[in-house]
Amino acid sequence: MKVLTFFNNKGGVGKTTLTANIAAYAALELNKRVLVIDCDPQCNITQHILGDEKIINMYWPDINSNSSNNKTRTVLNVVQPIVDGDAHIDKLIRPLPAKNNRFGVDLLPGDLRFSLFEDNLSQAWNELPSGKAGGFRVIGWLSSYLQNFADKYDLVMIDVSPSLGPINRSVMLCSDYFITPLGADAFSLLGIRNISQWIVGWSDLYETSVKHADKFNPGALHKFNINTQIRVKKGYLGYTLQQYIAKSVGGSKRPTKAYERIISDVPTEVSTYLSRFETKKGNLHLGDIPNLYSLIPISQKANSPIIALKTKDGLVGSQFGQVLEYKKMIGELTSSLIGKI
Repeated sequence: MKVLTFFNNKGGVGKTTLTANIAAYAALELNKRVLVIDCDPQCNITQHILGDEKIINMYWPDINSNSSNNKTRTVLNVVQPIVDGDAHIDKLIRPLPAKNNRFGVDLLPGDLRFSLFEDNLSQAWNELPSGKAGGFRVIGWLSSYLQNFADKYDLVMIDVSPSLGPINRSVMLCSDYFITPLGADAFSLLGIRNISQWIVGWSDLYETSVKHADKFNPGALHKFNINTQIRVKKGYLGYTLQQYIAKSVGGSKRPTKAYERIISDVPTEVSTYLSRFETKKGNLHLGDIPNLYSLIPISQKANSPIIALKTKDGLVGSQFGQVLEYKKMIGELTSSLIGKI
């Protein structure tokens, strides 16, 4: 089982759409057993996979109904014991099975209240230098949860927010690999610099704290199966680049030139700030993501991956060709990613 996190410090770069379609391709076309975990409190990938009706029944159930939807659990329920004051998680929480969606993936739904968990993670992080196991157990909540599924899934794909906060730090600590979807804008490149500095900072503190634990509390981390190695330090798989739409205003091409300058700087910026984390030496540019125009709203309305859209979902005319081209691109990208891991 390999754990991949899709992450950038800049929103609006198509991260959730990309995550959902790569997960779907791996499941539907490559027959991989895939679990998607929504660790973004905005819950976009949960809504995309499940749809409005299921979302309403899950998060705002009819109190007069005895439906099993009232018992659906989210990522927040996994960590609820920690929120309540313990150091352990609820390992009995099970993801929603693939039969409930068109993506072919199991899903651990997100929760808007998951952001409240950041306070617990911050407190636990401050306790790490003491070397006591309690803080490590809280920080390693995701690793502890996934130990239940080591033989059930081939791939775990995690969607996170653009934040550099405690939740994403805990997710990255428990991940094997990460991918950075980029847009053709200056803020995406600045986000790359932030990610590099961020990983270096917290990884140094974590590794120092592990040494303290081994010295002052020998055996404690092993007892609770705590991660002592930060795998994402050599887990960067590369980046995707979302294509921009060139516009001409009054005959001026200045915006286009500006975007082209950003695009030309991407390889250098990635090499300078993220290549230190790469898994294997090679081309970190995984591929370009085309502008999908009307396909995204159709996909969202149908609660279907773009690669699986059909006539019944409202496709017309040239959209069929766009779906085929996108499916080919996603297939090549997914195969490339799997080849790297």
